[in-house]
Amino acid sequence: MSTRAESRAPHAAHPPDAGRRPERDPDLCVITCAVTGVLANRNQCPAIPYTPVEIAEECKRAYDAGASVVHIHARSDDGSPTFSPATFARIKDEVRTRCPILLNFSTGTIFDDVTEQCAYIRESRPEIAALNMGTMNYSKYSEKRKEFAFDMVFPNTYEKIIKLLSAMNESGVKPELECFDTGHTQGIWPLLDMGVLRPPLQFSFIVNVLGGIPPLVESLQLQTKIMPPGSEWEVIGISRCQWKMLATALVLGGNVRAGLEDNLYLPNGAMARSNGELVEVAARMVRDVGRKVATVDEARTILGLAGRA
Repeated sequence: MSTRAESRAPHAAHPPDAGRRPERDPDLCVITCAVTGVLANRNQCPAIPYTPVEIAEECKRAYDAGASVVHIHARSDDGSPTFSPATFARIKDEVRTRCPILLNFSTGTIFDDVTEQCAYIRESRPEIAALNMGTMNYSKYSEKRKEFAFDMVFPNTYEKIIKLLSAMNESGVKPELECFDTGHTQGIWPLLDMGVLRPPLQFSFIVNVLGGIPPLVESLQLQTKIMPPGSEWEVIGISRCQWKMLATALVLGGNVRAGLEDNLYLPNGAMARSNGELVEVAARMVRDVGRKVATVDEARTILGLAGRA
């Protein structure tokens, strides 16, 4: 049973309006594009990029369609995932020759050893790096086949989080706090209390992963109540719920993410032929609700990236 002092600890760690930026235009929306991921392959969608050049070309398509941030996993030329610092460095170089979009490198791994992740954060210094905020069952179930397509534990202990966060802090890289459930969002407070995580904060609320929070309006309402006031947030809707969840985030004042890592299909059910097609839909949705698509410079300000890499 929690003591009264313990129940107050999270609120003491993040006072009201911590990190709030008064210049924030609430109508501006940052669109992130997750261009490739690590699970889907070209047998499922021919447009998924593998090589650094292909990833960079997709980043350019996303940028042209309205994205100001790209979330990037690295792959080997055969499509298998890699954490090679050299590959991440080449991706950065290829993207930079094509467009000024902000880079967000994934650090997710099922392994405890994050040596390579820390290396490419320190060496490539993307503007942002994703930071998974809690351990969970990470699974996909097929109702049709009555079996799991995959079933694993995604371990993210505080020790692992702090190692990655330390590399980000040393390199001037902004952590994007990926929260698959409410406990992940609540669980940031010891890191704030230790001073290793500092406002302004940027959250990504992932919905519709088995083992995480469901794709409901109430899920986002609860997550945004738990996060410290003044934080930036976006929704990541996995699979075809994506478009409904993007609409939800837009109404609630959040930012949005689209891309082939999260969802392969357009709202009409057709498979996307590029990340650009998905971002075009997201940008149209932003405008249709009366909001504005943030430019790269505006996104840099909104996400608190001034003075960072």
